[in-house]
Amino acid sequence: MNQIADELGRQIGVVCACEALGVARSSLYRARQPERPTSPRPTPTRALSQAERETVRDVLNSERFADSAPRQVYATLLDEGQYLCSWRTMYRVLALYKEVRERRDQLTHPVYTKPELLAERPNEVWSWDITKLLGPAKWTYFYLYVILDVFSRYVVGWLIAEREAASLAETLIQETCAKQSIPPGQLTIHADRGSSMRSKPVALLLADLGVTKTHSRPYTSNDNPYSEAQFKTLKYRPDFPERFGSLPSARAWAQPFFQWYNNQHYHTGLSLMTPAMVHYGLVETVRDQRRQVLQSAYAAHPERFVKGVPIVPKPPSQVWINPPTKTPLSLSAVSVRYLSNLQMLPDGD
Repeated sequence: MNQIADELGRQIGVVCACEALGVARSSLYRARQPERPTSPRPTPTRALSQAERETVRDVLNSERFADSAPRQVYATLLDEGQYLCSWRTMYRVLALYKEVRERRDQLTHPVYTKPELLAERPNEVWSWDITKLLGPAKWTYFYLYVILDVFSRYVVGWLIAEREAASLAETLIQETCAKQSIPPGQLTIHADRGSSMRSKPVALLLADLGVTKTHSRPYTSNDNPYSEAQFKTLKYRPDFPERFGSLPSARAWAQPFFQWYNNQHYHTGLSLMTPAMVHYGLVETVRDQRRQVLQSAYAAHPERFVKGVPIVPKPPSQVWINPPTKTPLSLSAVSVRYLSNLQMLPDGD
């Protein structure tokens, strides 16, 4: 591969060749360097002999010092008028025999698969989460449940309660699916790993509804970005109170907020469309109207539009939670034609 990259680099440049073949430039340059003979590392004159190392090991593993750290052994021997070696050398001797480890077994976390979810239309992927709202007194909270459509950012369901419970989440999901007329096998619901999200009643309900469920990786808030962003929009509103005096007052504040968020909030991620426009298929109608306004403005003052007739952007047709990692660049047409002439080259690295 490095030989091919060398030959291709002479034709189209090293940078383009390495990108096309998926080879790091540093690897290519390293392969060009001649191999240098390696000589064994000399033993320092001050190093312990094999017999001395065995003595140190025997002392450290003796019944007297088996449960003591090398520093403690070193200090104890000094007070007794004996010096074997420094305590750092004691550690090196133990490491040589693979006898240095944690005294207690360390917790190893399993490798969790990164969720990769794609939404290409409304009601295909939902995300939901729960956030706390400060109550009237210290250590009192209300719990806001929000279900968000990932493609349109439309809040399809919400409720505020005095507690976090799987039964409340179950009721909200069931009523929201019925309101949006979700058929079995169409929807995926994504959430973090909270107790309500992973509860058995919610899992059984989703199975009965034919809804697929996925969860974020532990301690990875980026796996549920759209719900987190929606909560930030909510809590950064100018009229968001520091505390809610009661449950009815919290619901009274949330009702107009979600009406504003769904129908009046022009979302940057949706090319300045509202979630309702995208969720209910009004994008092209709104784009046509905006296009007419911009064309009229351009006709009146074309000198103000240095890039020509303004274009009304369209919301993204695909919305990802954790898009797949990009693969190396494919070979260009020039690369393919050139590689076809390298068939006579001997096999390289």
